[in-house]
Amino acid sequence: MNKNREKMYELAREAYKECGIDTDAVIERLKNVPISIQCWQGDDVKGFENSGPLTGGIQTTGNYPGAARNIEELQKDFEKAASLIPGRKKLCLHAIYLDNKGESVPRDQIKPEHYDSWIKWAKKNGFGLNIDPTCFSHPYSEDGFTLSHHDDKIRKFWIDHVIATRKIAEYIGKEMGEVCTSNYWIPDGFKDIPVDRKGYRERLEDSLDQIFAVEVDPKYNVAGLEGKVFGIGAESCTIGSNDFYLGYCAKKNQFLTLDSGHFHPTEVISDKISTALQFTPGLLLHVSRPVRWDSDHVVIFDDELKAIAQEIVRSNAMDRIHIGLDFFDASINRIAAWAIGARNIQKALLFAMLEPTQLLKNLELNMNYTHRLALLEELKTMPFEAVWDKYCDVCGVPCGIEWLNEVDKYEQEVLSKRK
Repeated sequence: MNKNREKMYELAREAYKECGIDTDAVIERLKNVPISIQCWQGDDVKGFENSGPLTGGIQTTGNYPGAARNIEELQKDFEKAASLIPGRKKLCLHAIYLDNKGESVPRDQIKPEHYDSWIKWAKKNGFGLNIDPTCFSHPYSEDGFTLSHHDDKIRKFWIDHVIATRKIAEYIGKEMGEVCTSNYWIPDGFKDIPVDRKGYRERLEDSLDQIFAVEVDPKYNVAGLEGKVFGIGAESCTIGSNDFYLGYCAKKNQFLTLDSGHFHPTEVISDKISTALQFTPGLLLHVSRPVRWDSDHVVIFDDELKAIAQEIVRSNAMDRIHIGLDFFDASINRIAAWAIGARNIQKALLFAMLEPTQLLKNLELNMNYTHRLALLEELKTMPFEAVWDKYCDVCGVPCGIEWLNEVDKYEQEVLSKRK
């Protein structure tokens, strides 16, 4: 850290101290908050199954050169991105990112051994690992239904796939010595208005009951259920809606997943966090940026991102919330996309942790809304940037925009050579 930045940090530390905030302690705390970073940004959600195009309402736009074509390239790209991102990092895999050694492996027959190379790599680099089942881009999902399918053979295939992933997740957790999270999202839904919504949701409930009947150690795996308002090709009815999953998770004591792009354009998940925490054991977050719809744009340091982080901190629920990213943009450099999004969620958490939460709560309890509003506004112009630069320096990653030079160099030396 250069002398000017160090001086700025010293001034910032004193300024925050006047508000009762120990910036050194905040930095140490944030260093240990794991952020799950999605592997699929690196290859546009293709995976290594060689099973065909994206389906299930998922699509990427753009054709920026240099997408990873195999496991080795994806790992190398993530290592570069991770070197630019402060804090604890976990890589989230989808099941289709298995190491199949060139053989075709049906999704209902995947095993822990297909992910051993990922575990070895993660341990070597100090990363954590998460894994999700992949219930899209498959011949058995082409008609738009998986866990709610009326065909028992197809539904059983997907039940078996999720159970297989569930066992793999527990295995990964044991190998890594920490919890491995899994997010269950299915694309099931109708393009036009259905008649028997109830029947499909009854089948989905039965499928989930069968999946969760397979017990795993919660020290090593927890799973969240992710709802959605609509998807491409499922505009009129989503079987796994947020209402359905919130009810299921509250009733069955399961984790709920909130995705910031899966609601109406005027809805935000920051307002839903405290409600969901009241009735579920915990939450998984998929942080993305919707632009008019679930477009999964790269996360920026906007008001909603700050509000999400503030709700996590203000709810004192860091131990009950697993933070993950979910965006994929093929129109820009993929390493930069990872770095921008992951750095911004860290910025938002730091911004929230630098807030004198208890003081603000006391003002609110005393109905002193004038002082609450005034203090919240003053906090917006506190010397946050200096603390962020110090955090990056402590974590050994570039400060400011300096990280972009590393991305440009990597593009010239590595990405540009991929055909």
